[in-house]
Amino acid sequence: MTVMTGFFQVGHFGHWMKNTIGAIFTDRHVTGHTEDRTISQFQSLCTALAATVGTGNIVGVAGAIAAGGPGAVFWMWLIAFFGMMTNYSENVLGILFRRKDEKGEWHGGAMYYLKDGLGAKKGCKGIGTVLAVLFSIFCFLASFGIGNMSQVNSMVTNVESAFGIPTVIMGIVLVIAVGAVIIGGLKRVAAITEKLVPFMVILYFIGAIVIIIMHAPMIPAILASIFKCAFSVQAAVGGGIGAGIAEAMKWGFKRGVFSNEAGLGSSVMVHSSSNVKEPVRQGMWGIFEVFADTIVVCTLTAITILSSGVIDLETGVVSEIGESVSSSTYMSFAFSQTFGSLGAAFIALAILLFAYSTVLGWSHYGATACHYLFGDKSILPYRIVFVVVVFLGSIMKAQLAWDISDTFNGLMMIPNLIGVLVLSPLVMKCTKNYVDRKLHGKKIRPMLSMFPDIQQMQEEAIANAKTEEDAE
Repeated sequence: MTVMTGFFQVGHFGHWMKNTIGAIFTDRHVTGHTEDRTISQFQSLCTALAATVGTGNIVGVAGAIAAGGPGAVFWMWLIAFFGMMTNYSENVLGILFRRKDEKGEWHGGAMYYLKDGLGAKKGCKGIGTVLAVLFSIFCFLASFGIGNMSQVNSMVTNVESAFGIPTVIMGIVLVIAVGAVIIGGLKRVAAITEKLVPFMVILYFIGAIVIIIMHAPMIPAILASIFKCAFSVQAAVGGGIGAGIAEAMKWGFKRGVFSNEAGLGSSVMVHSSSNVKEPVRQGMWGIFEVFADTIVVCTLTAITILSSGVIDLETGVVSEIGESVSSSTYMSFAFSQTFGSLGAAFIALAILLFAYSTVLGWSHYGATACHYLFGDKSILPYRIVFVVVVFLGSIMKAQLAWDISDTFNGLMMIPNLIGVLVLSPLVMKCTKNYVDRKLHGKKIRPMLSMFPDIQQMQEEAIANAKTEEDAE
């Protein structure tokens, strides 16, 4: 998709930045709350970021560096660079194939473009339906892994380490905190995440930047270590000499995908609930989502950890200092070096907020899959089970939680990426339509939906909005 769109994420960098994060300050339609069952573009981004900016950005990055050396960071960047266009394509397809239910709420996601997009191809009706069901099953199960147990486990472990609060007590608190929000549905989740996500990202950003500035002389050596170890045949693997490039790639890709979720077909389910009309516009939010999650947040984490001395920058292996620190607490160690005991408490709080927001976001993904498989009446029972699993995640072993997450992440990707690949010409057509209209000024009919009735409805909505703006 990167090649087919002419490196859209680079060639149109200014355009998608202006129409995503820039539009928050200039376009009231981006942040304006809706009175119907839809959510704003900014709310959809925050809910999607809530699901992606989680423990993968702190514990996941630390684990990747510990197992794959500093070189894993380079491969994390690379998977994010290409993942921007994977996420873009998913979002474009999500908007093109979404549908509205009788309550006025949009439903979209990989299951819809697999059934109605791939399934519309000659001789593919059966395979499209089967892949849609398989994706929904895998998403349903993944919501209890990446979106629940691994997040909760990291939360309670770090809180116990920083504040001494028993995991069982923290598990009960989280059950109440999660249940109180997700039982209210997507509108309540979006209302919470649009306040929580900007706050937690900015707070984390400031803390990491302070540490990086204090270690500014080390930055050239850190960057050199990242690039050198990415292609070194003697990269770090769990503190020893190992499989080099392959190991760095594996851990960079694994934790990169865990962090930004590009290719999973997950965030498209919330992006499809947005009040946006243009598929490409929401696709650009998908590019920004991966950029913010991995290129910005994960990079801050990586540089902060590598400046702490837990990794030998020359050899790429765990240093003597690092031997005494668990990889899951690398970031706490780095912050405590600068801010003392407050640093460790801050990271515990950051993980708590990051992981809590991820649990909220993924509860919507699981509910969407559940709705597709079993209908509207299944959503409330699903949310109740989801809340119960929050407690199970607080008392289970960490490695099991991560293994479950990695497994279902991979299983979700298979049907989703088949759909994205087969439907890539449609993404190209929609992208060209948008570029011709918005950047080249051509007077052609927009591509807004694959369903004639929805296409007509959206065109009328755009015309009405323009009339209102002209009147104002």
